[in-house]
Amino acid sequence: MTATIHQNIPDSRGMSLFEADPDLWRLMQVYLDEETCARVRPELERMGALAGGRLEELALTADKNPPELRIRARNGSNDERIVKHPAYEELERYAFGEFGLAAMSHRGGVFGAEEKLPPLVKYALVYLFVQAEFGLCCPLSMTDSLTRTLVKFGDPELVATYFDQLTSQDMDMLFQGSMFMTEQAAGSDVGAIDTTARFEDGEWRLYGDKWFCSNPDAALGMVLGRPEGGGAGTKGLSLFLLPRHLPDGSKNAYRILRLKDKMGTKSMASGEIALEGALAYLVGEPGQGFKQMTDMINMSRLANGVRSAGLMRRSVTEALFIARNRTAFGKRLVDLPVMQRQLLKMITTAEQGRSMVFHTADVLRRADAGDAGMAKVLRILTPLVKFRTCRDARKVAGDAMEVRGGSGYIEEWSDARVLRDAHLGSIWEGTSNIVALDVARAVRREDALTALQAHVTETLHQAKETLGEQTAIADGFARAADFLDGVANTRDREVETRAAASAVYNATSAAFLAWEDAQLRLVGNQTTGDRLAIAQNVLRHKLSARDPYAQDADEADLAARLLSEDNATLEAAQ
Repeated sequence: MTATIHQNIPDSRGMSLFEADPDLWRLMQVYLDEETCARVRPELERMGALAGGRLEELALTADKNPPELRIRARNGSNDERIVKHPAYEELERYAFGEFGLAAMSHRGGVFGAEEKLPPLVKYALVYLFVQAEFGLCCPLSMTDSLTRTLVKFGDPELVATYFDQLTSQDMDMLFQGSMFMTEQAAGSDVGAIDTTARFEDGEWRLYGDKWFCSNPDAALGMVLGRPEGGGAGTKGLSLFLLPRHLPDGSKNAYRILRLKDKMGTKSMASGEIALEGALAYLVGEPGQGFKQMTDMINMSRLANGVRSAGLMRRSVTEALFIARNRTAFGKRLVDLPVMQRQLLKMITTAEQGRSMVFHTADVLRRADAGDAGMAKVLRILTPLVKFRTCRDARKVAGDAMEVRGGSGYIEEWSDARVLRDAHLGSIWEGTSNIVALDVARAVRREDALTALQAHVTETLHQAKETLGEQTAIADGFARAADFLDGVANTRDREVETRAAASAVYNATSAAFLAWEDAQLRLVGNQTTGDRLAIAQNVLRHKLSARDPYAQDADEADLAARLLSEDNATLEAAQ
């Protein structure tokens, strides 16, 4: 810990982001078995220390030195490549190499584990990593999700060709992944894609332009294309694996036209590409491309939610550190009632996001193990997380900048970078409107809300013995579910979709927070009931009508308790 206070300006540089967040370890003990906890504890500690120090330094440097597209060598020969700053390459080495974040969900061997590790291990480490660096997390999650989609739908021979490289921790051997889907005329309207796939001399060749291509020089990309003669809309699309280089080492027939000058994620390259007869391999059945790509998109959406939750936690950690170590008007900021209220709002929203993404990661584990009910729960939780957690991160990051004050607006600190990056989560893999409509689609077409209702009922039943009947949370969820069901199944109520999705997100998060509180007591951790109190705060302020002019004594009491010096949950952020 090298954090310093100079002239009333607190600097948290060197603070372990794992030690500053005691609830992270407590929740690991709720969601993971003892053996896995013992294996990953040292890695979480190491990642937390790096994220507060070395990774943060690298991320600041990489953000100020974005990648460059080179087209020719100095002698005029073709030499198309993206030049990355050494700081970004070092971040890649930590994420892909040392921690195996793109490999651990697909094979054993990471951290000495014989089998692949549960999804939450990866997401917990990313939750820490993203608090230092956001941009690299896009290539990381695309490599991870491309591997999953390829294994799930690809021909075994094709899988065997690339699996070892996609899951390698050797940076000289590693193949990174990407996803090329968006076109100028086809953003969220995927059915309007006009990239053409032609079967020529026994091989598939792709023709067309892709408009937003993050990690455009990745070794492998998943691409949606329309085979000649295929139908219109999404039903006519097929999925293809696009290699950057051909088996003989020559470059495939697609060009990177330019790199985007982005508001955020400046460390990571995003560009436009022109497919000019590029060789590609068909993945799965023709005409099923959109359904297959949806699996990759959903994993990217969940990863987006994890990243947004991580950014909120970074924002909260910084705000708490500043509030506890800066004075104004003769008092510490944390002792001022208006600051207490601001911090409480940030904590409530950030903990909602954490509970939703951690619980969804566990649902993913159960779904992948063959639980059909959990597969339906996953179907609705994923867009709920992508919709609400990503939007909430923008507000929490902005509030944290305010807590730091004028210094937060200065690029020497990370507040501005975190705020810029936080805005991207609600755009990637579907904007808020599109993802909220997908929540309604999951209700209407796949009866996913019924599965979620059963799951929430079970979680509250499990919490009952420890916490007693949580009638208010159960009633809040029931009302939110009825609202969403009505909106999803009534044609002229589409305008209410976002409000209905937000209601179900808030109610579900309250149930998960209460369940976690109960589980924390069962695993023997001392707890003050903070997660239950936060759940009740969600009900009070996000799901209940209230008089805006009335005094809220309950909120003031909760703020004072959560921010107390004696509160073990937050004490490490002092």
